[in-house]
Amino acid sequence: DLSINVTSMFRDPAFYVAFRERAVPMLKTYPFVRIWNAGCSTGEETFSLAILLAEVGLLEKTRIYATDMNDAVLERAASGVFPLEKMREYTGNYIEAGGTQSFSEYYSTGYGGARFNKDLTENVVFAQHNLVSDRSFNEFHAIVCRNVMIYFDKTLQDAVHDLFHSSLVMFGVLGLGSRESLHGTSHADDYEELDPAARLYRRVG
Repeated sequence: DLSINVTSMFRDPAFYVAFRERAVPMLKTYPFVRIWNAGCSTGEETFSLAILLAEVGLLEKTRIYATDMNDAVLERAASGVFPLEKMREYTGNYIEAGGTQSFSEYYSTGYGGARFNKDLTENVVFAQHNLVSDRSFNEFHAIVCRNVMIYFDKTLQDAVHDLFHSSLVMFGVLGLGSRESLHGTSHADDYEELDPAARLYRRVG
């Protein structure tokens, strides 16, 4: 009841353009990639990342950990079924985000909506995790947590940034939401800006 589940596929398309252009070349240098999609809600962002990674040839050597505190939304995310009436909006976002295929190739209609291809989630782990109370559970090359901390006060934001900093490899990538920033946080000096407008950062300290 306390979680706020507002999301869409390829939300803020400029973020995905920046991720494709600035983060992907670095991720390609690793033999295996671990990405944490924290606060994944109903999974639209997770599937967006999976589609992007598939298009750049990284999905097969990447494991995405998609976490949320809410079990009900995690179950919906794992189903890969989204409202059919949203596909026109999502197609537009996908094109603006630099998509290289026909968006309709990634899903089939049925099951009361649009069901996305299962191969997109073969390397995705959906799991419950509370950003405020739970600890780090792995070391990641990229962490994407967008439009979650806008609902936290500064104390909670600093606690989450402690968690992310301890979970991110050196030179790992951190992606935040369009209304979020590292400025004024306890780890502001530990990152450099990869794309300030897209809220994309790289850990350097």
